[in-house]
Amino acid sequence: MKTGQTRLQAGEFAKLAGVTVRTLHHYDRLGLLSPEGRSSAGYRLYGEDDLARLQQIAALKFLRLPLRRIKELLAQSPLDLRSALRLQGRVLADHRRQLDAALQAIERAENAASGDPEGIDWRSLRAISEVLTMHENTEWVKRYYTDEQLAELAKRDDPAVRSAGEHDWAQLIAEVEGALGEDPAGERGQALAARWSALIKAFTGGDPGIRSGLQNLYADRANWPATMKMPYSDEVGAFIAKAVAARDRDVG
Repeated sequence: MKTGQTRLQAGEFAKLAGVTVRTLHHYDRLGLLSPEGRSSAGYRLYGEDDLARLQQIAALKFLRLPLRRIKELLAQSPLDLRSALRLQGRVLADHRRQLDAALQAIERAENAASGDPEGIDWRSLRAISEVLTMHENTEWVKRYYTDEQLAELAKRDDPAVRSAGEHDWAQLIAEVEGALGEDPAGERGQALAARWSALIKAFTGGDPGIRSGLQNLYADRANWPATMKMPYSDEVGAFIAKAVAARDRDVG
């Protein structure tokens, strides 16, 4: 614990931190949050370091990671308080966007249903379904990554960067569709392959484990939920696979 920190007993600290004393004791037993400070009577004393650690735990719990995995993750790569808060903020903002979209759609459908029973707002009902489906598909995709990889992806997630990435992917896929029938090893095919590889690297951050998870996700397409759709056609996939293979041969 840093010199000069204010030290609080469990009850005071729990009240200020918004948790229960029972939770603090549970974390202590697990070795997840064990304060170094002790009073003369032997009571636990918590300080700023412990508050930062508690916030780190809360951030990773919000990603639905079990406490055992959180302990392992923080032992390997502890988050500072600012990073933990940023991670929580991004995850909460993403959940809020999904919830807001669903609530707005529900309100529109409810207003329509309260009037003319025949005037069902099918677009609103479809919007509700789309939001829920998106959430289910997101949960499905998570199974292809380890807890460490999911935590790393969440730390690097940024709405603006994500939006730009989605735009870049849509544009690139459209350009590959326009190049179908050309030689994948040709100049245009190689330029498209380079951009494709660059976008994948931007998503994976160059992490071979995350890249492997992404490859496993697409290799397991036969087991995807019926609601999950490929973002591009088989023809686009075949073209870009040949273009990337030709590019790798040239580099090799």
